[in-house]
Amino acid sequence: MQSDTQILQDAHLQLRTEALLRADPLRMACLRAARELALPDWALGAGFVRNLIWDHLHQKAVPTPLNDLDLVYLDKTDPDGLAEADHEAWLAARLPDQHWEVRNQARMHLRQQVSPFGSSLEALSHWVETPTCIGVRLLPNDEFAWLAPYGFGHNWSLRVSANPRCRQESQVFVQRILTKRWQQIWPDLEVIWP
Repeated sequence: MQSDTQILQDAHLQLRTEALLRADPLRMACLRAARELALPDWALGAGFVRNLIWDHLHQKAVPTPLNDLDLVYLDKTDPDGLAEADHEAWLAARLPDQHWEVRNQARMHLRQQVSPFGSSLEALSHWVETPTCIGVRLLPNDEFAWLAPYGFGHNWSLRVSANPRCRQESQVFVQRILTKRWQQIWPDLEVIWP
């Protein structure tokens, strides 16, 4: 359970993150496109938010290019994710220079070998690293709705650790850290090795 101080600190970090998002024209365009697609329980997550914060903390004048845009949603009427490619094509037509990865979380529990997820929030709470477990949705009034099961502190601390809820082996965590070259891109990151 969080203390009042931790709650206030997390609220402050949320506001700082929202300011960074609003100042980023590409990310705002991505959020508007995803909102227009109007998938159930959707969010743009992982590097979409994580990299934005890490770039800011490293005072990068030019944002680190996004390898992909992780758009998650939960649609129990399509448990096999058959519509994912159509959603990706729709988004690519609106923002053609971006690589969209649209994944229905109604099937992602199989990878984790857990019970089916009841929400996108629950699904992303199982991602490999805690700083990756964050997503955002743009509401009709242009406010943000956050999926942040571990809060904002993990991203702003520049500490990267394996998510204890992720049932994949620690080798997956190590492999991701090495192949994504995060410490070369953001040298102030501190990796907590399993």
